[in-house]
Amino acid sequence: MLEKINNDLKVAMKEHDTFKLSVLRMLKSALQLEQISKKHELDDNEISSVIKKQVKLRKDSIAEYEKYNKIDNVKELEKEIEILSTYLPKEMSYEEIVKVVDEVITEVKPESIKEMGKVMKRLNEELASKNADMSLVSSLVKEKLS
Repeated sequence: MLEKINNDLKVAMKEHDTFKLSVLRMLKSALQLEQISKKHELDDNEISSVIKKQVKLRKDSIAEYEKYNKIDNVKELEKEIEILSTYLPKEMSYEEIVKVVDEVITEVKPESIKEMGKVMKRLNEELASKNADMSLVSSLVKEKLS
């Protein structure tokens, strides 16, 4: 995955695609920071998790910019998310997420909302390699345990 990012970075340089180039440079620096903190080469799962964090940061920023009606910034962040998303596996559909949540709840058998942590821990293990919207997962679990 890192190789693909580096190749795309070179292509963006050759094509003078400054926007994509800046997004990929930000991603690469985030990956390097993560690699320094982990003190080892990142595997594809770790790279994926860094990219997911970058996408989440941008989604959070979009929500803030929309509050203040800064449409230009929102469009720019959406383009950045689009570029970053090309490196992530296809996001799970709502139906797939509901199915996994139901399976884990029947497996864990929580007795109340107080055991949501156990369910979420198990779901994190289950969905770690898949691209699932964890805020959606969390809200589904709350809804089903209430």
